[in-house]
Amino acid sequence: MDKIIQITSGRGPAECDWVVAQVLKKVLEEAPVYKISATVLHREAGQENGTVVSAIVALQGKEVATFTASWLGTVQWIGKSTFRKFHKRKNWFIGIFEIEPQKAFRFSEKEIQYQVMRSSGAGGQHVNKVSSAVRAIHIPTGISTVSMDSRSQHQNKKVATERLMQKLQEAEKEQYQNQFQQVWMNQMQIERGNPVRTFEGTDFKKEKKENKNKKERQNGKKQIRDAINR
Repeated sequence: MDKIIQITSGRGPAECDWVVAQVLKKVLEEAPVYKISATVLHREAGQENGTVVSAIVALQGKEVATFTASWLGTVQWIGKSTFRKFHKRKNWFIGIFEIEPQKAFRFSEKEIQYQVMRSSGAGGQHVNKVSSAVRAIHIPTGISTVSMDSRSQHQNKKVATERLMQKLQEAEKEQYQNQFQQVWMNQMQIERGNPVRTFEGTDFKKEKKENKNKKERQNGKKQIRDAINR
């Protein structure tokens, strides 16, 4: 299985860019534990040294779904700013999103189906009687093109193939544009709260574990209060 994730500061301040860099390191360190291969596909450096605005990582392995799920969402870092000494804020948030993998538009003549048909339109008796027009269909995507420019079936096949290649390139370009749009939208959708993971300290080594029993007790108290107020 393959997964692609984006780690982003959401256009936040330099402190968030620093957190992205630290989380990226954590992901790359933790992946081998799950026997997952992690490859950085794209990394946008921040303005401050050692910071990252956004990183896109490809993950491969049998446990990739479990590993990815453990990171998706908001990641919180609790600590004093490493860039602004007297800044009072201590809670910083970044986001990790899953990106839909792109379909590979590999071009192979074996994946093309050709259909011969009669040309239509003006051209005299020859056009109406001879099947010279050619439709080229790329089987994996269903994208097709037609050429009826020439009376030669061989020439029309060549032209239809060239047009098909051009269409596939345009479709691939459109996919890239859609992916970049998704990445941009991710920058705007970071939730400041409900973190899936929380880290503390300037060394970023301490991960704060949520106390599930405490959360259950709080939920129980809330239910009791709600019952009393009814």
